[in-house]
Amino acid sequence: MQAPDATTTPATLDYEQPLNERMRTFLRLEFLFQQLKFHQQHADAWSTRASVASLLEILAITARGDMRTDVLKELERHMAVIHEYHAKPGADADRVHAIVGNLARLRTELNAAAVAFTQKLRDSEFLNAIKHRSAIPGGTCEFDLPDYSHWLSLPFEVRSVALTEWMATVGPLCESVVQLLWLTRQNTRPRREVATGGVFQLNLDKQVPCQLLRITLSAGNDLYPEISGSHHRCTVRFLAWKDTNVRPAQTDQDVPFLLTTCT
Repeated sequence: MQAPDATTTPATLDYEQPLNERMRTFLRLEFLFQQLKFHQQHADAWSTRASVASLLEILAITARGDMRTDVLKELERHMAVIHEYHAKPGADADRVHAIVGNLARLRTELNAAAVAFTQKLRDSEFLNAIKHRSAIPGGTCEFDLPDYSHWLSLPFEVRSVALTEWMATVGPLCESVVQLLWLTRQNTRPRREVATGGVFQLNLDKQVPCQLLRITLSAGNDLYPEISGSHHRCTVRFLAWKDTNVRPAQTDQDVPFLLTTCT
């Protein structure tokens, strides 16, 4: 599920289910990068702690395989698709040009980053000490990491220099992932569906692999979807929320919703 904007009350809520490993990784990176950017703006030490925690999780994810190459390939693929779309009658040339230009910029920035662009952060003794102690509940408190506590006590302007540098390191990759996910979400129009008795079965086209399912519900109701299955067939069950002390149960009501199958 995408995190709602804390400053506004959304009219709808989107729940997302990735259908392949790459999409799962992209969604996790987007989630962590949003957290990092949010907390990086706040001057208190607790927010800085949250920023560092998000950064360390981003580094853990990007250590698996060659994320940079995967993202570059996806940028190229989307640019080719958009170029084909540009040739169709009625295409908004200015909008297409803006999207292609942004993808080209991201590709250039990511190409400019070395293959081991995160290695400097991985070699940081300061960050590594925090990473290792983070595996222990409460392991980053003052007596465990006095140097970390000292750094957190410094003025925000000082801490911000390091945070900005670290964000600049992971930024080209994460910003590219955010843009790729935006394009994936936009490439298919939602359609209205009804889950009869709170259950909806979906068979997916094997010739056009679906990467991401999106379920859109009106905000303010007490229902949320639980999605299971694979890239061939999925089941959506709508559960009724009570409170944190009551286990949710499947509703027996018919549930209207919007379904988007993102390819």
